[in-house]
Amino acid sequence: MKRLLLFLVCFWSLSSFSQDYFPKNDGPKEKNTNYTAFTNATIYVTPTEKISKGTLLIKDGKVVSVGKSVSIPENTVTIDLNGDYIYPSFIDAYTDFGMGKVKEAEREGGRSAQYGPSREGFYWNDHILAERNGIENFKYDKKQASSFREAGFGVVNTHTMDGIARGTGMMVALNDKDDDATRILEDALTNHFSFEKSETSNQSYPTSLMGAMALLRQLQHDKQWYKDGNVPTKDRTLEALIANEGMVNIFEAGSKDNDLRADKISDQFNLNYVIVGGGDEYERIDLVKNTNANYILPINFPDAYDVSDPYAETYITVAQMRDWNQAPMNPKVMTENGVPFALTTFELDKVSDFNKKLEKAFLYGYDKTKALEALTSMPAKFLGIEDKVGSLKEGRYANFLITSGPMFEAETTLYENWVQGEKHVVNTRDQKDIRGNYTMTAGGKTYEVEITGEVGKPKSKVTAADVEFPSKMEYSQNWVRLSFTDKENNEVYRTTGIIPKEGDSFSGKMIRPDGSESDFTATRTSSSKEKKDKDDEKVKPEIMPITYPNVGYGYTKAPEQKDMLFKNATVWTGEEAGTLENTDVRISDGKIVEIGKDLSRRGATVIDATGKHLTAGIIDEHSHIAALSINEAGQNSSAEVSIEDVVDPEDVSIYRNLAGGVTSIQILHGSANPIGGRSAIIKLKWGEDADGLIYDNSPKFIKFALGENVKQSNWGSYSRFPQTRMGVEQVYVNYFNRAKEYEAKKNSGQPYRTDEELEVLSEILNGERFISCHSYVQSEINMLMKVAERFDFNINTFTHILEGYKVADKMKEHGVGGSTFSDWWAYKYEVNDAIPYNAAIMHNQGVTVAINSDDAEMSRRLNQEAAKTVKYGGMSEEEAWKTVTLNPAKLLHIDDRVGSIKEGKDADLVLWNEHPLSVYAKPEKTIIEGRTYFDIEKDAEMRKDITAERAKLVKMMLDEKEGGGKTRKPKGTEEHYFHCNTVN
Repeated sequence: MKRLLLFLVCFWSLSSFSQDYFPKNDGPKEKNTNYTAFTNATIYVTPTEKISKGTLLIKDGKVVSVGKSVSIPENTVTIDLNGDYIYPSFIDAYTDFGMGKVKEAEREGGRSAQYGPSREGFYWNDHILAERNGIENFKYDKKQASSFREAGFGVVNTHTMDGIARGTGMMVALNDKDDDATRILEDALTNHFSFEKSETSNQSYPTSLMGAMALLRQLQHDKQWYKDGNVPTKDRTLEALIANEGMVNIFEAGSKDNDLRADKISDQFNLNYVIVGGGDEYERIDLVKNTNANYILPINFPDAYDVSDPYAETYITVAQMRDWNQAPMNPKVMTENGVPFALTTFELDKVSDFNKKLEKAFLYGYDKTKALEALTSMPAKFLGIEDKVGSLKEGRYANFLITSGPMFEAETTLYENWVQGEKHVVNTRDQKDIRGNYTMTAGGKTYEVEITGEVGKPKSKVTAADVEFPSKMEYSQNWVRLSFTDKENNEVYRTTGIIPKEGDSFSGKMIRPDGSESDFTATRTSSSKEKKDKDDEKVKPEIMPITYPNVGYGYTKAPEQKDMLFKNATVWTGEEAGTLENTDVRISDGKIVEIGKDLSRRGATVIDATGKHLTAGIIDEHSHIAALSINEAGQNSSAEVSIEDVVDPEDVSIYRNLAGGVTSIQILHGSANPIGGRSAIIKLKWGEDADGLIYDNSPKFIKFALGENVKQSNWGSYSRFPQTRMGVEQVYVNYFNRAKEYEAKKNSGQPYRTDEELEVLSEILNGERFISCHSYVQSEINMLMKVAERFDFNINTFTHILEGYKVADKMKEHGVGGSTFSDWWAYKYEVNDAIPYNAAIMHNQGVTVAINSDDAEMSRRLNQEAAKTVKYGGMSEEEAWKTVTLNPAKLLHIDDRVGSIKEGKDADLVLWNEHPLSVYAKPEKTIIEGRTYFDIEKDAEMRKDITAERAKLVKMMLDEKEGGGKTRKPKGTEEHYFHCNTVN
């Protein structure tokens, strides 16, 4: 017998690897030319084209014909399906099936980073792996293929999920019966990209999301430069990228905000990315829809938290709770808004979880026909293989599912998954469905048995007198084996029975713990369909309303722009008029239109400001809130990166800053390198998307840095230039010389390689971009002013500038402003000489001085920081107030719009309950362009609403657990506060 089995294995192994031109020495060389016809079936040729009592005819792994009246050739094997259903098998457009794990680069000791590439003859960055071909790493995995087939999939697109540019993907049929020569439908079908670095290299750059975006843009510029024949050496990466230009580009974004980031790159270079989303697209469906992109959506909906411990529950944010509650509606919302998408198993812990997650989407209202489209015709269309798979039209591969009933119905069983005309059995068609509830009697005892799960893989639950006995059930070829354990007595009962073709009962033998036998009978009391009907009666989940942003303190709708009239306020104009008592201010269409006494209402909402103070909104010249990354530390210059690429509109620090009267900030790059990245100047319009926060026609800024951080004094790294303050100067001189050369070549009309870094530095030389420089020590401050004068431009702002009092006269002469701390000193070596009188001394020398925060907490209290300049240095209250309003506006070149209360300026205002420089002062209203983004009374209401919402979500999660739903342990999210030296 063993020899026979071995022979059969060898025979099928050899025959499965044969081709027409392969010699065959183990028997006659013949080819099966028979047809196979599936008759009397309900056939879905496409998700919307249904044939009742139809016939599907296949041959050589392809569909020959389908319809009601199909002519069946003589040499046909006919299979009568007796009313069963046929559907096209599913397609997963985004997997790493058969790719295995990449080999991680070994981490070297020490703190020195690897700045250069580890390869020769390829692109300069190791995380760009466009030359990687998926097929070179592919190994067909039968076990994994079985999991996909059991979930309904017949074809997968697969690639190595590693790197920023990941190389090509391939299309594979999940056909165990043939070899790779047959089942590989396309060996290079797709090009893959992401924002994630490769595990195969330790190369430092990029260290941030904004660096990854800059790298992807520069890659496209370099590809074109290479394609035009301007590079004398060979670059295998760029050659592969050029060779693969006609392929479908798939970008793994992973969140709604990264969807938008990927789409911007796609639009800039006409790449038409198919975007792999994050499942949270419903939160900003308007923006997602406007991308006009095709999407691949994971359905890894989060499990409920186990909130039975009230202490642990406090670690969970409202946003995390909402994610559990709202995420399953994502497919429905995408469908309702006409966004084309395919579904994927990507991000699921197990492929077998796919249909369970899909059931949850249906519970949230997702249409089942649309789901079938998202698993068949849509992925086929996105991948450009509609002529091969995705339907059962003539000429397509014979990839189809045979089911007992309509797809996605709870009582429907998937019998077979045919791939390329080869049958793969999932559940035996003649196996009876025994799922349901039974009363089992044996040896004078009665047990209740509940059978659930799949037809061929049932699960059991055995109880007696409300005591549950751990049990295990096996069901095969109409034989059922059930064992259960009485834990109290440590006794095991074993039963074996046969399932009759007819009737609702089955019987057999029970072996008792003492070895004796008895007969048993199990009588069905209700079927699985009856249970399903009860399940259908479940109340549909209550979905919490989406807010903007969809976190605590988000708004259900955007604040309305209103005309307002503030009556009888103490108005801090910040202009020559000074501070005006008992004065009215009227705003209309987002602008300040009138200042005076006894102003007419003119339809405006009247706000009684008697006894209160009205000021311009506070402006923080140096902030690191509202960004997903702050430093790109992978190189000594990162001028190519931009904070605008990584603005985070959901950072709750925005709301907290509004509560402190802040209306505008400059988000600066950090101080990890001498030449940092570009800034983002934003208004704190809580609830807007990232682009909606950024100033229209925003002035262009870039961060430079001096001192300990840029020469890496404090972390023992010696592999990057510069390592001294002298070296820092040489970095500037070198880069500006290169920028001059670049600009000259660009203006000469000669071909030039677009370099995003040098483009930015050229803007500085041309006076189009301003420098805000992190600085401490007077010698370096002098040095940078001299470098700037050498190249005929001015430094705009020295930030921190804690030794500014030593060089205030030189700063005035150069024309540079100072943005400083009020009273920080001695927190590291290079600030030992800092004094709290710094701001006043610079101000007295005629330098435009601002007080900044550089800190998410301090920025909420900048009014108090400004007050310290009165104590230290005797500045007047009005001049002190200007250090956080008009002066930072001047430094940011936005003083024509904001920074003071003046007719024609933006209505960015704060109404304080007391003198704004008082420690007791609180903003009652913070207004931006006539919209109230913070209101202290509404804030109190929101706090109550959040408490009520949490209680409701906690109750829903407790109900989920009690109903047997899967839960997870509470896990808090640590708030990250970025500073100048943060590398993330």
